[in-house]
Amino acid sequence: MNWLKYALKRLLMLIPVIISVTFILFIILSLAPGDVARMVLGQDATPEQVAELNAQMGLDKPLLVRYVRYMVDAFKLDFGRSWTGNFDVLKEFSHRLPYTLLVSTLALLFATSIGIPLGIASAIKQYSLLDYGSTFMVMLLFSMPAFWLGTMCQILFCLTLHWLPVSGVGSWKNFILPPIILGANTMASMIRMSRTSMLDVIRMDYIRTARAKGNSNKDAIIHHAIRNSLIPVVTQIGISFAGTIGGAVVTENIFAIPGIGSMLINAVKSRDVPVVMGTVIFITIIVGVINLIVDLICAIVDPRIDLAS
Repeated sequence: MNWLKYALKRLLMLIPVIISVTFILFIILSLAPGDVARMVLGQDATPEQVAELNAQMGLDKPLLVRYVRYMVDAFKLDFGRSWTGNFDVLKEFSHRLPYTLLVSTLALLFATSIGIPLGIASAIKQYSLLDYGSTFMVMLLFSMPAFWLGTMCQILFCLTLHWLPVSGVGSWKNFILPPIILGANTMASMIRMSRTSMLDVIRMDYIRTARAKGNSNKDAIIHHAIRNSLIPVVTQIGISFAGTIGGAVVTENIFAIPGIGSMLINAVKSRDVPVVMGTVIFITIIVGVINLIVDLICAIVDPRIDLAS
C-alpha cells in the first residue's frame, strides 16, 4: 500500500501548488492596465453602466477578498462564468478538453514510437550513418519553432498538395498534421534522451559481465540494457506530455482546433479572469496527476525505487 500513501501525499501537495500559482496569476491579471468592465461594455458605455458591471463582477472589492472568494467557490467546483462570453467555465472546459487531450496524446504517441527506437538504435550503432542522421534530425527539429513549422507544413500539405484539410476538426484527417507539428520537438527530445541513456547503460559493468558469460550482444541489450535505459526516458515522457498540453496553445491556434489552448489565449487577451484562472487550475491538476503516474510507472519499471522513502 506504499504506492497508495505516496499517491495521496502527492495529490495533497497539489493544493499549495494550486494556491501559489493562482495567487500570482490573480495579482498579475488584477494589476494589468485597462478597465475590464469598459472592455466588455465598449467605449460608449456610461460611467454608471461601468460601475454597475464592476459591482456585478465583484471588481469593486479589495484584491485579496476577490481572490479568497474565487478560491472558495473553486474548491466547490464553481469556477464562475466568463465575463466576455457569459458561458460556464467548467462546462466549456470539459467540452474543449477532449480535443486538447486527443492532439496531445497523438503527438506523444508519434514522438515516442519514432523517437525512442531511433534513439536506442543510434546508441547501439554509435558513430554510424544512422547515428549522424538522427543527430542532425534532432538539431533540425530543435531549431524550428512550432508556429513556423506548422505554417510551412500547412502551406505545403494543405494549400499546395491538398492532401489534408487546412483547419477544423471535421474528420480524422484534421488530426494528422497537428499532432506531428506538436510532437516534432518532443520527438527530438526522445531521440536525444533515449540515445544518451542507452549509451550510459551499455557501458556498465553488468553489460560487460553478461557478454562475458556468453550472452550475445543482442541478448545483452534486449534483456538487460533496454529496460534499465528506459527509466529516465519514462520520466521524460511524463514531462513531455505536460509540455504538449502547454504547447497545444500554438498548434490549436494555427489549425483552428477548439481546445483549451485557444480558449486560454482569447481569455488572456480579453482579461477574462474566471476563464484564465479556471483553465490554469485544471492544467495544474492535469500536470500534477501526469507526474504522479510517471513516478508510479518508474517504480514499476525499476524495483530499486522505494516510494515509501
